[in-house]
Amino acid sequence: MKKNITLFLMIFLSVLTYAQKSVTGKITDEDGVPIPSASVTIEEPGKDAILAYGITNSKGEYKVTFTSAESNVDLKVKAFNQRPLTKQISNSDQTLSFKMESEATEIKEVKLKTKMITARGDTIAYDLKAFDSKSDRTLADVMKKIPGIEVNTDGTILYQGNAINKFYVNGKDLMEGGYGTINNSLPKDAVQKVEVLENHQPVKILQDKVPSDQAAINIKLKNAVTMTGRGEVGTGFGDPWLWNVKLTPMFFGQKSQWVVNYKTNNMGEQVESEGNILAFGSRFEGKRINASQNDWLNVENASTPNLPVKRYLMNSVHYVSANYLTNIDKKKEWELKANANYTNNAVEREAYSRQDYFGGIGSNITNILNKFYTDKAKGELIFTKNAKKGFFKNTTSFSQYWNADRGLVDRTDVDSGKQRHANEGIESPTTSFQNSLSTIIPWKEKMVNVLSFLSYQTDRQTLEVSPTSYLDVPGFEVIPNKDFVRQNLRLKTFEANHSANIGFSTKGWTFTPEVGFNFKTTDLVSDLSNIVTDPASDPSAYSNDLKYTTATPYGSLGINYKNDSWMLYANFPVNSNNIKAEDPLRNVSKTVNKVTFEPSIFAQYTFASFWKASVNANINNNFGEINTAYSGFLMTSPNGIGAMDANNPIPQNNNKSAGTRIEYRNPLNNLFFNINYRYSDAKRNLISNPTIKGAGYVVMNYKEQDNHVLNNGYNLEVGKYFPKFKTNASLTYSNNTVKSDAFLDNKSFTNKNTSQSYGIKFNNTYFSWMSVDYNASISRTKQTSVGNVNSNATRTGFTHNLGLFFYPIENHTIGFNWDQVNTNAVNQKYHNGFYDVSYQFTWAKKKIDFELKWMNIANKKVFETYDISTTDIKYTRYQLRPSQVMFTVKFNFK
Repeated sequence: MKKNITLFLMIFLSVLTYAQKSVTGKITDEDGVPIPSASVTIEEPGKDAILAYGITNSKGEYKVTFTSAESNVDLKVKAFNQRPLTKQISNSDQTLSFKMESEATEIKEVKLKTKMITARGDTIAYDLKAFDSKSDRTLADVMKKIPGIEVNTDGTILYQGNAINKFYVNGKDLMEGGYGTINNSLPKDAVQKVEVLENHQPVKILQDKVPSDQAAINIKLKNAVTMTGRGEVGTGFGDPWLWNVKLTPMFFGQKSQWVVNYKTNNMGEQVESEGNILAFGSRFEGKRINASQNDWLNVENASTPNLPVKRYLMNSVHYVSANYLTNIDKKKEWELKANANYTNNAVEREAYSRQDYFGGIGSNITNILNKFYTDKAKGELIFTKNAKKGFFKNTTSFSQYWNADRGLVDRTDVDSGKQRHANEGIESPTTSFQNSLSTIIPWKEKMVNVLSFLSYQTDRQTLEVSPTSYLDVPGFEVIPNKDFVRQNLRLKTFEANHSANIGFSTKGWTFTPEVGFNFKTTDLVSDLSNIVTDPASDPSAYSNDLKYTTATPYGSLGINYKNDSWMLYANFPVNSNNIKAEDPLRNVSKTVNKVTFEPSIFAQYTFASFWKASVNANINNNFGEINTAYSGFLMTSPNGIGAMDANNPIPQNNNKSAGTRIEYRNPLNNLFFNINYRYSDAKRNLISNPTIKGAGYVVMNYKEQDNHVLNNGYNLEVGKYFPKFKTNASLTYSNNTVKSDAFLDNKSFTNKNTSQSYGIKFNNTYFSWMSVDYNASISRTKQTSVGNVNSNATRTGFTHNLGLFFYPIENHTIGFNWDQVNTNAVNQKYHNGFYDVSYQFTWAKKKIDFELKWMNIANKKVFETYDISTTDIKYTRYQLRPSQVMFTVKFNFK
């Protein structure tokens, strides 16, 4: 590990050493008049490759920073109506000014050719037409082909491997982070260009004061007022009858924008995830969260395979959403946004597995059939003013869940041959409310920022298992003549975070002292009925009445700096942590009162026009939550009964991490590159000590013992677009090692998990009659346990997806898709291939597509795989969607 850090730092420092060369100066004409917008480039002699470039400002001034191992480089100056100038200069810091000779040129013919990638300052713009193929229909289809950008199936966008912080359409943030709907449904024909806004600070009053290392995406439409959208209506043959409907009309105007979305299908498409918040903006905008249930109780779940969701998801979903934005003042500074969505979803899942625990502790075979029912509604109201002279944002959101899950489970203990069967069910309604307020007010040369966040949530969960004999756990017995075992649980959580800070700015530096108070309290009430320990104990052993409170006043100093090359932001908070867990049933009261210093720092250096190098480090502490403090037995799952020892202290976890990153993005030659290294050390005072009790049953215990989880890893990504061949290609590599202390059945050991993966991605639209999309990855995982439990297991995997589209005749498309997932481990080989074909006719005049698609041609009904965890090896066989045929009509709204 030390060798890896040393090597990486040597590379990092060597790049910074080369980066110290810069040329500055002034460009004028023969009369000494400054020439604006002249281009100044640095090239290595004899090579047709630009190392760095700069553009003169209105005063004719320029600055170019470059990196080269050559002793001399060529400096070239070009400007309209001026004779080009070339001068060989030494590879050193220097100031050079030039007078250019005028040269009038008679233009006989002008051909305008749009550049596919252009850069101006921190903005990189992509011409969408340069990257699309005949089979593409939506924005997401094309963005997948742009170098430096990745798009996930839910619409999430990554730039240079990192999530974006904002998604704009014509400069407006309609979706407030939930941009998956637009990305997946906006027709490509409505888009002029995609802009990447690097180092984007979304709060305008902070743009020259508080830097950001995240990027944003702005979608520039062809028209200032656009009515568009995408629709699909499909039906199909299978068991049962299949349907797929997508209707997403959109309007983007100068004063208002809206998107209405209705999607329903039973063909395995996970459309409801489009409503998730994917981009969270700046902390100065307040706190936004994806509201979720506290899923303490669960039926036993059949796990999901590492496959595209469409291969295994047995669903019946209805998802409807609406997003609206309007300016409510003449200056267009104030915006009102209203967002709402509703999900009704039923999912069926089935799997068979065999689980073998390390150290010969036991083996079990499990068959699980699940039915999951989701009803969820969410509403959000947002008032925003984002101006150079002030900021205000208030977000109010409400969420309601009415969820229910079912499970049919068969378990067999391999060693004893004992079999059990269970019917399991859970009802879990949840109500959640949040309000976030942030305002920044200018005060002379200073800024005052006030933030407030309030959250209240109630969770009620009831888990039942029958027959009672299923819970034949050593050390526990059911009460005779009872039909079921029932676990009741109620959680009430209230959270309030308030802070105020004041910002002072001078010469690129901004200092922000802040004071705040964070408070959170959670009440847990639970009762486990119809089960007792053997011998019988106090009935209170199966109940909880626990209150867990955290109160943290804090003070911090934020330091930010930004100029043309450097960007720095750091925070130095001192927290007074006051945690209390009160359990009146057991007359137990635990407390922690501890002051912690939790600094974080990030520094980035931009050099040679195309390079960025950064380092970051932080320390943070956490003290557990209520789920680490309950002392009464709780059946969190029918195969897991456990409690924390009442004598155990409150968990105290200290986490330290550091990382570095080098990034290169050159729009001039369409090359993008980044490499990251990360190291972390998590120190904990409690260590889990699960006990295996028969056929897969686990009783969770904890021991008071200092232990560590060490993690270090690095990843590399290189992407390039080849315009001559109309090909976008990228290579990725990652290496990660996790080392941790562990217990199992009171046996101590050390786990070491090492994983590597290699990936390749490319798409090609060179031929007018064919386009290709290909993704592949190879992974290798080695799990080693040393100590009282000794084991060694290795797993390798290979996945790839090939998409081929042929255009034999105008307006006719034939498609072929191949998904392959292979797993190899310990003489176990599982190869899983899936094939789809499609035919599409396009009614060009009406822009309507008619598609006939046959999915899973081979009618593969099960998927097999082999997985390794820290405690066991597991073989799993999943039930898949059968072969199905769909006929779909696709169209644009205008």
